[in-house]
Amino acid sequence: MSGVERALTRSTDETLELAGTVGELLRAGDVVSLVGDLGAGKTVFARGVARALGVTEPVVSPSFTIVREYDGRMPLVHVDVYRLDHLQELHDLGFDDLIGSDAVTVVEWGDRVGALLPADRLDVHLEPGAGDDDRSVSLEASGVTWARRRDELVDAVGAG
Repeated sequence: MSGVERALTRSTDETLELAGTVGELLRAGDVVSLVGDLGAGKTVFARGVARALGVTEPVVSPSFTIVREYDGRMPLVHVDVYRLDHLQELHDLGFDDLIGSDAVTVVEWGDRVGALLPADRLDVHLEPGAGDDDRSVSLEASGVTWARRRDELVDAVGAG
């Protein structure tokens, strides 16, 4: 799939709503890579995805624990690689076994471990906008399964 879908959100609630709309498209085994500077809204986006997957417990940044798993109508694995010094640490945590499981995997700072992520994934780039809560969100889907869902993603981003 080529092309990047873009959206502008003007509040945390709008970012959550967009993420929830995207989250409705996710299937077991999907990987979402979240990219952006500190405070860009990666964890907020992960929360919106979690809500869409039926997760009811609070979703917090897994910066210190690296991996958090949540139960919902579809399980969510939330990974934050910000504090990792070496890719081997991610292997040691069993990351390879998490990818492609029956869960959706969301990876904060995914650009730092791109070599370990499957080619078939959704990359979400978040950047602060002009206002404090404004976010520019770019979504780039790659791979066969996302090629089949291109129109759904375009519609979701347009609706968000």
